[in-house]
Amino acid sequence: MSDLYELLGVPRDASTDDVKKAYRRAAREHHPDTGGDEEAFKQVTHAYQVLADPDKRARYDRSGDDGTPSTRGGGDPFGFGGAGFGGIGDVIDAFFGSSFGGGGGRGTPRAQPGRDVLVPTELTLEEVAAGVRREVAVEVASACETCGGSGSASGGAATACGQCNGVGQVQRVVRTAFGQLATAAPCAACRGTGRTVADPCTGCGGDGRTSQRNTYTVDVPAGVDEGDRLRVVGAGEAGRQGAPAGDLYVEVRIAEHDLFERDGRDLLAEVTVPVTQAALGGSVTVPTVHGDEVEVEVPAGTQPGSVLRVRQAGLPGRGGGRRGDLRLRVRVQVPTDLDQPQRELLEQLADLRGEHLESRGRGLFTRLRDAFR
Repeated sequence: MSDLYELLGVPRDASTDDVKKAYRRAAREHHPDTGGDEEAFKQVTHAYQVLADPDKRARYDRSGDDGTPSTRGGGDPFGFGGAGFGGIGDVIDAFFGSSFGGGGGRGTPRAQPGRDVLVPTELTLEEVAAGVRREVAVEVASACETCGGSGSASGGAATACGQCNGVGQVQRVVRTAFGQLATAAPCAACRGTGRTVADPCTGCGGDGRTSQRNTYTVDVPAGVDEGDRLRVVGAGEAGRQGAPAGDLYVEVRIAEHDLFERDGRDLLAEVTVPVTQAALGGSVTVPTVHGDEVEVEVPAGTQPGSVLRVRQAGLPGRGGGRRGDLRLRVRVQVPTDLDQPQRELLEQLADLRGEHLESRGRGLFTRLRDAFR
C-alpha cells in the first residue's frame, strides 16, 4: 500500500483535524455510490483509520506498520481494519450521515450489519512468550433461534418499511420564526432499519435477534503487545432481520510481572550479586520467561548499575522471528552484619589498597579540612 499520508494528501505533521478534513474530501471523491473507485475508497478509509488513532499513527511513524498483512507478517490478527467501526458504511455514516450512500435509496432498504464487539483478555508474559489458546465469553445480540434470524414467524424476507419507504428515517419540516427547519429522526416503525416483516416472530418481536452468551476459542500468537486486537469474523452482534453479523475484537492486555518488565522484544530485570562476587567475578543463575534457567557470567570488577545481557532470552516478534534479549541490571549487595574476623579481613584489604577508613584515623575530608587551617 502507498504511504498513508500521501493517500490523504497531508504532511506527516498534520493535526488530527487536518487528517479528518482530508479524509472527508477523499471519501466524497472515491465513494462507490457516487461513481468513485471502490479500491481507492478502501485505501483512504484505511489510511484515516490508522492516522486518526494516536497509538496506531505512532506505530506507523515508527516502523511503517499500518496493520495490513504485508506489514504484520501475514493475516490480520490484530484487527486494524476495524478501528472501532462496524464497516466502511459506518465510517461514512460517521461523517456524512446515513443518507450518504448508507440508506440504499428510497424503497430499496439495505441490510445494516450488526455492530462490532470489543472484549479484553489479560495475558501473562509467559503466555506472550509462548502463545496461548484462550476462551472468550461474550453476551451479544445473536440470531433468534425461533425464526433463524429473519424476524418473521414464517421465515419470509423483510420488505421496505411503508412508514419511511425503506430510508430508515422520517423527515419533518417545522415552521419557525426564522423559516422552515428540516429535521430527521429514526423511523419508529422499523427502528431505523428501513425493513419490516409482515408476521413478526414471537421469540424476538420481529427484530431477528435475542441476547445470548457465546464462547469462542481464540488463538493468541506469541509476541503480541499491549493493545493489540485479534479479530473473530462474524462473532459480533447479529444484524437485524437476517443482516450480517459484526465482528468480535479481543483486545490484549498484559499483566504486570513480578520479575520482568517489557521493552519491545527485550525483557528487563534486576540481579543482586554480593560485593565479593562483583569484585572477583563469577556467575549467577537466573530464571527466564520461557520457564528455564540460564547461567550468566559476572565479570570481575562489575559495578552497580552495570547491565548483563542474555542473548535471545526475551520475547519473540509477532509471527515468529528472532527473540529479543534479557537485560539484567546489577545490584551490588553490601554486607551489613559483619562479624569481627570479617571486618578485620576487610580492613586488611583496605590497608593493602591504600584506602584510609574514617573510623581508623583521619579520613579524606578531615585531612582536607586540616590542610586549609
